[in-house]
Amino acid sequence: MSSAIHPRDVLFEGERPLPDLPVVDHYAGSEKLMKKALALQCEHGPVFDVTCDCEDGARAGAEAEHAQMAAALIASPDNRYGRVGARIHDITHPHWRLDLEILVAEAGQRLAFLTLPKVRSAADARTQIEALRGLEAAHAIDTPIPVHVLIETHGALREVWQIAALDGVESLDFGLMDFVSAHHGAIPGSAMTSPGQFSHPLIVRAKTEIAAAALAHGVVPSHNVTTELSDVEHIRSDALRARREFGYLRMWSIHPNQILPILEAMRPDFSEVQDAVEILTAAQDAGWGPLRHRGKLHDRASYRYYWTLLGRAHRTGMALDEVVRTRFLAP
Repeated sequence: MSSAIHPRDVLFEGERPLPDLPVVDHYAGSEKLMKKALALQCEHGPVFDVTCDCEDGARAGAEAEHAQMAAALIASPDNRYGRVGARIHDITHPHWRLDLEILVAEAGQRLAFLTLPKVRSAADARTQIEALRGLEAAHAIDTPIPVHVLIETHGALREVWQIAALDGVESLDFGLMDFVSAHHGAIPGSAMTSPGQFSHPLIVRAKTEIAAAALAHGVVPSHNVTTELSDVEHIRSDALRARREFGYLRMWSIHPNQILPILEAMRPDFSEVQDAVEILTAAQDAGWGPLRHRGKLHDRASYRYYWTLLGRAHRTGMALDEVVRTRFLAP
């Protein structure tokens, strides 16, 4: 019966749908902050991811101990939803392979993703992904662990389309601070904060190129952090601009105060969600052919938009009717 056809089975024929990721990626560097993040995730549900930072969070000389601590938390019952990943050291650091070995060996079955920082090229990302796949095989992990790649160097931006095309990449993350630093003072420090981060031509170029490359390859573009930690309206404004002006579907958080404002900013308008439910319900009942809704024509192009919007509403914790979830969002 045509009305039973799920949108994923008809709307993305020949295309790669975007990965179903929470809209907030919350970073935690110390054991204390990781445990606090996991407690918050248990409280609010899997509406945000947690990334255990084994790069900037690790003390020099204690990298192995830090990775083991993160792996233990990821493998623990506190990781209730399986939405915890880790960032390893960059490819120029002598410890990146050991990071991978520890995390995959001790938590590989529970890792939601691994983030690769400061890649200089598609070749760098490919090298680390191949090492990851080898370790997965050695530890009998059948499902490949998704990879998130930080775009924060000149070389990575130059090859961002090739990086987005690599097998296993599900997110491209913009690293604003390191990107500005890589310009050796040519970009002012004011471009690390708002409004400069949304207006400086070199930053705008980077953000738009990353988002365009990601979306063209069915990869989620993830926006850089906001340095504001307490002004909720400022945090929400940064997230809104990232979403509405630059097409970013996910954003980093570095403080618990940032999680909910980002979540709210990434959440669709309620009225548009209502439209999505009405249009998709009518379309599914009509076998996904063209139809009129409130005097406007809709077809599979708009159906794809509204189904994606409905998924974003679900990922941001918006209350949806059980019938809607069963019809359009059930696996």
